Amino acid sequence: MSDWKPFAVVYDPIKVGSIDGTDTAPHDNGIVRAINTKYRPNKGVVGDPHCTVFIGRLNHVTTEETVIEGFKRYGEIKQFRLVRDIVTGFSRGYAFVEYHKEMSARLAYDRGHQMIIDDKQILVDYELERTLPGWKPRRLGGGFGGKKESGQLRFGCRDRPFRRPIEIGAQKCKQWNQFDDRAGNYSRERQRRSRSRGRKRSRSDDIRQRRSRSHGRKRSRSCDRRSRSHDRKRSRSRGRKRSRSHDRKRSRSHERRPRNTIEIENDHE
Repeated sequence: MSDWKPFAVVYDPIKVGSIDGTDTAPHDNGIVRAINTKYRPNKGVVGDPHCTVFIGRLNHVTTEETVIEGFKRYGEIKQFRLVRDIVTGFSRGYAFVEYHKEMSARLAYDRGHQMIIDDKQILVDYELERTLPGWKPRRLGGGFGGKKESGQLRFGCRDRPFRRPIEIGAQKCKQWNQFDDRAGNYSRERQRRSRSRGRKRSRSDDIRQRRSRSHGRKRSRSCDRRSRSHDRKRSRSRGRKRSRSHDRKRSRSHERRPRNTIEIENDHE
């Protein structure tokens, strides 16, 4: 982009709301409000806008004397105004300084930016209300800068300039188009591969299940055989032991009986 600039030349709420100034649709309610409102610069503001600088991010305890003391080194000050709240009278954190010469305003713009006043780093920029076409203030959803927490950042200013858009050459665009043409074939090939892999996995799972079943059957059969043989052995051993012991007892009892009968007969005689 040969016509790219880091600062906004015309205030367009949609472009100012994007980081590179290329948006074509609003992305927050503040931009919509800025598009639907009409703003006219304050007729009560007097002075030369090209000799005036804007000073922002002032400490709320900073006084007019402190600001004048810091900016009179760049040239003779014609007019100074510290904006205060109408009800409370407290400072709202920004001011305007008008010089007699435009060169003094340029010096203040170049050298006064990010100056430390009352332990705060200030922002210095040109007056934009009367110099930037299409200007919309912050209260109407416009302005510049902002905080990330609000979700309504505005770009194209000194604090947040536009970032250069990413440029894609003709050769790069052709490559992207070729990639888009091949995207369908690539996706089909990928689907085929995934299907074949799924089939292979299912077959391997079936084989594993069959192996596990056969292994379980073999184990159950071997266990049954072992249990049967063990039972047979136990029954045989028990039968042998019981028969032998029973025979011994019977033989002893038969041996003892005739002796007792003989003794009893002798007694009767």
